[in-house]
Amino acid sequence: MNWDDLRIFLAVARSGQMLGAAKRLGVNHATVARRLTALEDSLNTRLVERGTTGCSLTEAGERLLPAAERMEAELLAASSSLSGTHPGISGTVRIGAPDGFGVTYLAPRLARLTRAHPGLTIQLVPMPRSFSLSRREADIAVTIERPEHGRLVAAKLVDYALGLYASTEYLARCGAPQTLADLSEHDLVGSVEDLIYSPALNYAADFTRNWTSRFEIASALGQTEAVRAGAGIGILHAFIARNDANLRPVLPEVQVKRAYWMVTHESSRPLRHIAAVQDFLRACVAEDRAMFG
Repeated sequence: MNWDDLRIFLAVARSGQMLGAAKRLGVNHATVARRLTALEDSLNTRLVERGTTGCSLTEAGERLLPAAERMEAELLAASSSLSGTHPGISGTVRIGAPDGFGVTYLAPRLARLTRAHPGLTIQLVPMPRSFSLSRREADIAVTIERPEHGRLVAAKLVDYALGLYASTEYLARCGAPQTLADLSEHDLVGSVEDLIYSPALNYAADFTRNWTSRFEIASALGQTEAVRAGAGIGILHAFIARNDANLRPVLPEVQVKRAYWMVTHESSRPLRHIAAVQDFLRACVAEDRAMFG
């Protein structure tokens, strides 16, 4: 079995497309198709169903995938070990994270990591969605739910609180609600309901069954900016809002709690550069745990 052919197979499995695999590997589409066919011929079985809209793995392909990933992990680990008689950490690590945590918390801190390891490149992808580790959309994903399926390794990173906030200008103009029932008389800022990709992000239901937003934004940072500008009362991350001089807590005795999870693919276990980033993230949140409560 040729490793170069297996590498092609992994790229097709992860991208779900011949063209996507070709772009990822820096080769042309014909090379991908030819090497994949060569692998199938050597195994005397079809691994991938080719369709007009993409590719899907056959039953045999699904069985081969974890073995190919283990081979990849072992080769990467061996390469990392053999190329580094020095203790330096090098390579590229992509971190996928929700926008609030990624932009507000991680972005200002990750430069410490790259200064400590000059050979390390960090890619931060702060997006309000989930990431596929099996397709290598990220090496490390920060999620708001613990994944239940797949060959993933998950550990709780930190618990965090969300509360009701409004700008000083809005409170001066409209006053502050005295009870949760009073929220119905105020302008509310919230999420775009049909774009909420996880039940854990439906914060409004934890405050009131009758939350009706006048302004809906599909981004935690967007909601924060709207509330800061006086658009209304919103449910904001406490670690973002409490340090903003223009934001005031509303009904501060009412909070909801969620958690961030750090997730990697199990094939990443032997990789020193990914482990170094995981250790750094754990140390950061341990140092700052009080700000999330």
